[in-house]
Amino acid sequence: MTARHVFYTGRVQGVGFRYSTKRIASGFDVTGWVKNLPDGRVELFAQAFDAAELESFLEDIQRSSLGSHIKNRGVNVATADPNLRGFSIVC
Repeated sequence: MTARHVFYTGRVQGVGFRYSTKRIASGFDVTGWVKNLPDGRVELFAQAFDAAELESFLEDIQRSSLGSHIKNRGVNVATADPNLRGFSIVC
């Protein structure tokens, strides 16, 4: 299983970023979560059995209407969580 921990900066809060990300995730075989951070960034954790599936999901976020709100994206390799199910918005 492949996992990524991503931090988005820009105008990424108050524009439906988390809800749009969850909608995009529904089209992929990925699990994870997305949440707003107090400093204005959005944090995302996503994992998939297929590395190409995970990369396609992250690319679709960039190519969607959300891409115009993203100023920077920091992607880090992460340890997968085998107990994680579905894709959710975390408060």
